[in-house]
Amino acid sequence: MANKQIFVNLAVKNLEKSKAFFAALGYTFNEKFTDANAACMVIQEGSIHAMLLVEDFFKTFTSKSLTDTSKSTEVLLCLSCESRTEVDEMVAKAVAAGGTVPREPQDYGFMYGHGFQDIDGHLWELMYMDPNAEVTHQNA
Repeated sequence: MANKQIFVNLAVKNLEKSKAFFAALGYTFNEKFTDANAACMVIQEGSIHAMLLVEDFFKTFTSKSLTDTSKSTEVLLCLSCESRTEVDEMVAKAVAAGGTVPREPQDYGFMYGHGFQDIDGHLWELMYMDPNAEVTHQNA
């Protein structure tokens, strides 16, 4: 069976500014799928990508209106990290590049998470799951 890939499509206001923001976080772009309307951001080579699409171009793929990310959230993007330090470093890079932090870090013992809001208002969650920690379940 062939390796499955995911391409998450995100509307952006200014493609060059969005590319610069994510480049500051260490991401690269596949130039084969990048032009004036879209940029293919490589999150994990061969499997995970984010297509940053200029809003007018994004609209050609749907008849629905775009989400106003200053008022609502359409999706939470969550990426795993290899350590708590990597989580915190990525959030720091995002803030330094112009992103914001929507909430404090969450520490559940076995799982640590934090996140950022990119310059277009998309929410990115970063999490590290400790493979040696005991998972405890709490009833709501």
